[in-house]
Amino acid sequence: MPELPEVETTRRSIEPHLLGRRVLAVEVREPRLRWRVPKSLAEELPGQTVAAVERRAKYLLWRCQTGTVLLHLGMSGSLRVLTRPRPPQPHDHLDVVLEGGVRLRLRDPRRFGAVLWVRGDPLRHRLLRGLGPEPLDPGFQGDALFRKARGRSAPVKAFLLDGRSVAGVGNIYATEALFRAGIHPGRPAGRVSLARYRGLAAALREVLAQALAAGGTTLRDFSDSSGEPGWFALELDAYGRAGRPCRKCGGELRLARLAQRSSVYCPRCQR
Repeated sequence: MPELPEVETTRRSIEPHLLGRRVLAVEVREPRLRWRVPKSLAEELPGQTVAAVERRAKYLLWRCQTGTVLLHLGMSGSLRVLTRPRPPQPHDHLDVVLEGGVRLRLRDPRRFGAVLWVRGDPLRHRLLRGLGPEPLDPGFQGDALFRKARGRSAPVKAFLLDGRSVAGVGNIYATEALFRAGIHPGRPAGRVSLARYRGLAAALREVLAQALAAGGTTLRDFSDSSGEPGWFALELDAYGRAGRPCRKCGGELRLARLAQRSSVYCPRCQR
């Protein structure tokens, strides 16, 4: 599933094609996504100009004059910028037609994504208002994680995946950050020290920044809006490497199931 770096890569890829352009039409071929595409999207978005293209956690926000498009790529979604006519394929569920011959197309084979039309402040929408801090923000520090974790008995991996703790961190980058910080993913969140949370926050910022610089992680379903995949998967130290040697100590990486997600870790290096 596209994670934060993939979503930010998508945002940066589509922004030059959307910013300042007027929407001419919205073509919905399949409204039955995770939540049904509202009729108000096709009724109210045409004629408006895209004033900003932002990201909050794993959501994309296209701000217009009277509302905001709130878009989530779900498990398998991707966006394509089309500058010439191309017949829609199966799973191409929605097009946003912009002036200048540009068309933005949503493809979502599993239909777990979402395209909503939000009036008013989108950050107060029920999907966004309870989210934690952005891990790529300059002010993100381990002190906030430490305070939120007090009294928590859930595994620290589950704590990181909870969007109320920190926004947009998914399985891949939580696994990598815990490996770099030397923290066992099953350790209770409330039993991680302040110093180790500071190291974890630094590791999380580092791995996300590296993934973003590399264009996102190549997974089966993701490539950016020009069709070019990211290559950060070649540099992953833990995720997807169960049974292989740890790059720090040479021991065998193990696989565990935590918070209904697979977690790869080194029993020697992560405590």
